[in-house]
Amino acid sequence: MFDKLMAAQQKAEEIKKRLDTISVYGEVENGLIKVTATANKSITAIHINEDFYKENDVEAIEELLLTAINKALTQAEMVSAAEMQNATKDMMGGLGGLFGGGR
Repeated sequence: MFDKLMAAQQKAEEIKKRLDTISVYGEVENGLIKVTATANKSITAIHINEDFYKENDVEAIEELLLTAINKALTQAEMVSAAEMQNATKDMMGGLGGLFGGGR
């Protein structure tokens, strides 16, 4: 039983590491502002087109930047949830013996 729990914990760590390698994006205004994040919801890059930056006021840029960040984080959440759901299916299959389901 302990071995299966340790394997589940190791699998969770592997998923976390894999999520760090997956990039997701949020962009607005056809890519004039683009935010890159990992699937672990860590922002890794922000790009604002220089001309767009010069032609707009700070308030508009800040609002669009927040929108792009939230889009990236939403994408990260979706990828993370899908990865966790797949891992949970795998782990539950392997833990079936703990609950009397496997022999």
